[in-house]
Amino acid sequence: MNKPLEGIKILDLSRVLAGPLGSMQLADLGAEVIRIEAPEGKDDIRHWWPFVDEESTYYLSANRNKKSVTINLKKDEGKALFKKMASKADVIIENFKTGTLDRLGLGYETLKQLKEDIILCSVTGYGQTGPYKNLPGYDPVIQAVGGLMDITGHPDSEATRVGTPVVDIMTSHYVAISILAALRKRDMNGDGERIDLSLLDIQVASLGNIVSSYLLKGHISKRMGNAHGNITPYETFQCADKPIMVAAGNDRMFYQLTEMMGHPEWKEDPRFKTNADRIENRTELRELLESEFVKKGADEWEELLSSAMIPCGPVNNVEQVFNHPQVRARQMVQNSSHPTLGEIKTVRNPIKFTNTRVEATSHPPILGEHTEDILMDYGLSEKEIRVLKENGVI
Repeated sequence: MNKPLEGIKILDLSRVLAGPLGSMQLADLGAEVIRIEAPEGKDDIRHWWPFVDEESTYYLSANRNKKSVTINLKKDEGKALFKKMASKADVIIENFKTGTLDRLGLGYETLKQLKEDIILCSVTGYGQTGPYKNLPGYDPVIQAVGGLMDITGHPDSEATRVGTPVVDIMTSHYVAISILAALRKRDMNGDGERIDLSLLDIQVASLGNIVSSYLLKGHISKRMGNAHGNITPYETFQCADKPIMVAAGNDRMFYQLTEMMGHPEWKEDPRFKTNADRIENRTELRELLESEFVKKGADEWEELLSSAMIPCGPVNNVEQVFNHPQVRARQMVQNSSHPTLGEIKTVRNPIKFTNTRVEATSHPPILGEHTEDILMDYGLSEKEIRVLKENGVI
């Protein structure tokens, strides 16, 4: 069965998370993604705890459906080898510090001479321009600088980073989206493209309604814990056993909530009749709701409120997530075979087509696993490959 990106060749020079996650999405959709790594394996993500045998679970999470070739780009022979591969590639992804690719003699203008319609996607912390362009940018730093940390956490606590590397994850989506758009543009007019993605730009753009509230109203949002600044009740409540998240996003849902809790009089209370009223009197409303939620378990409340189509759910840990009946029904875990680990489990790509299966067809590659096979595909002989190895080029 053909996949949407079959026939597209991507050379992935990126490391750690944002770039590799983006190229993995493209690999899941059928692109041939070849990781280009240093022979000594300098990608930090390969060395991050925890490990299964000697393989980092962090690395395994971001690199399925790819191949791995080792090339020393600091050596002239390595640069020549990379150029040979680039001349037949559609896309190159990199996340070196700004200017590094140019200093290596492998910048966009050089790549265009090798292949006029090449697409180069560069991912950096702060972008290719501006006073911060040469600084490194890691996810938690960008969460801080980009405003996300300031609005995350409880009002009386310190600013808090989101529990996952959410800026890297969001950036990976823009990696895939921008490359798909560039490929579409190339199909229409034959032009290549230089893509400049900044983690900070993406974080700022992803503040959503927080940005709109500031730009249009001058409102500076503050931390509100699990509550919502513009809607209530839209937060967690402690039940008899564990917390539950309730998102009564409109008046109808709130009225249904009062019925389910056995207090229909609350919807007639002038303090709570509209969302604006509830925002103004959120402290009093929360106290009333808390006194009721602690009378039943979270699962019991979920069943009761869901029957009235009120969005809600218990606060699950990751084990509970993968035991959740909906997650199991959606088959969000998939198995694949690994040459040293045997059968491994990974989370499934969430895209579900009607006519195309999106799944793990190959394991995250061991460092340099495909070097010899791919170089032979490019016409190198076994002797030439042996010499390159002896000289530390691959």
